[in-house]
Amino acid sequence: MRHHPLRSKKRWFILLAMVEFRYRGREITQEDILYICSLIERHPNDSRRKLSTRLCEAWQWRQTNGTLRDMVCRGLLLMLERAGQISLPPVSYVRHNPLAHRAHPEPVRIDTTPIEDRLRNLQPLVFEQVRRTGREPLFNSLMQEHHYLGYEQPVGEHLKYVVWALGRPIACAAWSSAPRHIGARDRYIGWSAEARRRNIRFLAYNTRFLILPWVKVKHLASHILGRMTARISADWQQMYGHPLYFLETFVDPERFRGTCYRAANWVWLGKTTGRGKQSNSYVPNRSIKEVLGYPLRPKFRDLLNQL
Repeated sequence: MRHHPLRSKKRWFILLAMVEFRYRGREITQEDILYICSLIERHPNDSRRKLSTRLCEAWQWRQTNGTLRDMVCRGLLLMLERAGQISLPPVSYVRHNPLAHRAHPEPVRIDTTPIEDRLRNLQPLVFEQVRRTGREPLFNSLMQEHHYLGYEQPVGEHLKYVVWALGRPIACAAWSSAPRHIGARDRYIGWSAEARRRNIRFLAYNTRFLILPWVKVKHLASHILGRMTARISADWQQMYGHPLYFLETFVDPERFRGTCYRAANWVWLGKTTGRGKQSNSYVPNRSIKEVLGYPLRPKFRDLLNQL
């Protein structure tokens, strides 16, 4: 049985219209895609950067401070090209990335004599925020040598702590800007997409937590977490000019149970989807992790929902 060409073409347009794209909270319609295609055709000599600028100006796509969202727009264009919806010009310039070939932190020599004692005998613990200080290389080295994920240079706002006892480093903790969208966390907070965009800076993510391997002290990890939650907002305020209202972390259940977080009164929020932020499908491409959170203010939901 032969298909009528006009009928087949009509069916193809119907299927095309059913395809939906969404990027950073913006719904991308087929009319938008057709406009982008025409924009590329009208300016065949433009770079990808120039095209993203033109598109932002046409759509009035701006940040809250008024600047164009051209970096976000370039991500959108790349997503549409990978989905086969548009054809971008070749990359004209590859930006030098100094982090791509960053040398690993150098090992440091410290006393590794085992510490096995009661927590009270280690007091007082000293918490030192070492970001932008002479002790930051020590933190980097300890993470690189003794954390199973190694050291990774954070991007954006972040703090680094070394915890001391008896004049020796016994633990390290790193905190960074929170991921833009985590379904379990967003449902727990109950904020709108606009509130999330405006207030995501008031969240911090515990990216690394390390008790040095020769330190065996009961309840030490949960004690450190409790002390951290009491001070981190003030430290963030001092470094970046704004407080924190909520903390979060991920626990890989195949490796850990997250006992120290639960003992420190962190709340189980749910699980990740197992899809990275660049994923364009619903198929998990990484391990599924548990999401734990800790409110720093009693009315954190009210604060995070302010527009």
